[in-house]
Amino acid sequence: MTDSFRAGQGGGQAVVNHGFIAAIVVVATIGGFMFGYDSGVINGTQKGLEAAFDLGRLGIGVNVGAILVGSAIGAFGAGRLSDKLGRRGVMMLAAVLFLVSAILAGAASGSAFFIMARIIGGLGVGAASVISPVYISEVAPAHIRGRLSSVQQVMIITGLTGAFVANYLIARYAGGSTATFWLGFPAWRWMFWLQAIPALIYLIALFVIPESPRFLVAQGRDADAHRVLSRLFGTAEADRKVPEIRGSLSADHHKPKLSDLRDKATGRIRPILWAGIGLAVFQQLVGINVVFYYGATLWEAVGFSESDALQTNILSGVLSIAACLFTIATVDKIGRKPLLLIGSAGMAVTLATVAWAFSTAVTAPGGGVSLPGNNGIIALVAANLYVIFFNGSWGPVMWVMLGEMFPNQIRGSGLAVSGFAQWIANALISVSFPTLAVSPGLSVTYYGYAFFAAVSFFFVRALVHETRGRELEEMHG
Repeated sequence: MTDSFRAGQGGGQAVVNHGFIAAIVVVATIGGFMFGYDSGVINGTQKGLEAAFDLGRLGIGVNVGAILVGSAIGAFGAGRLSDKLGRRGVMMLAAVLFLVSAILAGAASGSAFFIMARIIGGLGVGAASVISPVYISEVAPAHIRGRLSSVQQVMIITGLTGAFVANYLIARYAGGSTATFWLGFPAWRWMFWLQAIPALIYLIALFVIPESPRFLVAQGRDADAHRVLSRLFGTAEADRKVPEIRGSLSADHHKPKLSDLRDKATGRIRPILWAGIGLAVFQQLVGINVVFYYGATLWEAVGFSESDALQTNILSGVLSIAACLFTIATVDKIGRKPLLLIGSAGMAVTLATVAWAFSTAVTAPGGGVSLPGNNGIIALVAANLYVIFFNGSWGPVMWVMLGEMFPNQIRGSGLAVSGFAQWIANALISVSFPTLAVSPGLSVTYYGYAFFAAVSFFFVRALVHETRGRELEEMHG
């Protein structure tokens, strides 16, 4: 399927091969699915890990957070490695890491072995998190780049939801996450092993998509870039685009390097990098991954049964996908910045509401904890509205922005640093949550997330610039 539209500053007519681009996006965003599944699978396995490895609260936090160490390293390494091996080459490496991690995590005989397996998976998660959106942005036409890049977040949430559904079904049919399942292994191990199936599909599918044309030009492979661009947009557009990409690179035509992040005239870090780091960090400081990593534990802590808590995770996942579909429909119409501002305001209010509801928790007659009156429903509704606001704004839009806001010369390096910052913030929030949930408690912790959501509103107003409809070659640092 092809279609035509007026493209570029020169007003030339480009024939966009939408079918080919759609196939590329589907394959590239399987990495997002793996990112989501690998991040979410831990949610239903914590009782199994605790029983198998004799873990306390700190031990659970370390085992859950191990993936984040690998993710930070993977994000930084992938951004730089993609300037050498290519965007597709790094995604292939990520697929192999996902496959290895799934097998080893399920087979872990002890906490140290499990942590190693999850760090390996984290390397893949970090790589996929930064490379998939930048790859999509580098092959997509500007007028639909936002919605195509937003598909990444849909796939992340689909992966998370897929992990929640798989965990729920396995636990249900086994009789619990610690009960024996197929071949005499406990159910929680199969929750990890199932991940090997989509990881293998991802690896095979990557062989059928091309390398990013902007990477090819940066490597001096103009003829290869021309062939890819011709398949994407037609020969005439390829003739125009290759020199334009070449002109957007450094004046001395050197290959991208980390030192390009400094402004040569002032010697200071480019302002665009600080904006990227801020977007990446605030996306995590609002506490979204507490919901995804600890959702089952969180809801059980306020009186839900294990089955009800797992079903609540599924509900959150479905609502997240719906919110992302809204973003896909609007991001190229109303822009990135308005969505971020709406999301910040909505998250601040809903998080504060969740915090208030948790502040009313009381000890039940049997010794458990519950929320009195309708406060449990209020907490559940507010938490899911928070998830909707996040996934209708910061969830997909942050990745869209990071994939397109940096100039061609520093895109890989900018993604490396911003992605690293994002995963470090993720690790700090996720690893600290089990301890913070006890002292100072859930209410104070969620008020903290609400505070960061409010601050993010003013950050976006001051430092984030709109990128809707602009060609990547128009981006300046």
